Amino acid sequence: MNWRSEHIWIELLKGSPKRGNFFWAYILFLGSLGFLVVGASSYLGKNMISGVVMSFYGIAGLFISSYLWCTILWNVGSGNALY
Repeated sequence: MNWRSEHIWIELLKGSPKRGNFFWAYILFLGSLGFLVVGASSYLGKNMISGVVMSFYGIAGLFISSYLWCTILWNVGSGNALY
């Protein structure tokens, strides 16, 4: 929704809750959970090196996914522009 007068134009800017951001945050969350499950099952199967590496990637993916979800929930980037 935009507002316009004779001298001022106010344009509302949509922030990070966009369809693409929801898609990538969801995909990243599912992928990191998959890495974590594979890493845990590999670790329990006594293949420690690959279990630790896969678990590391799973935990790193969860941190990145939580960052994306926080930017979506906090509506980062939204506001208004005055022209």
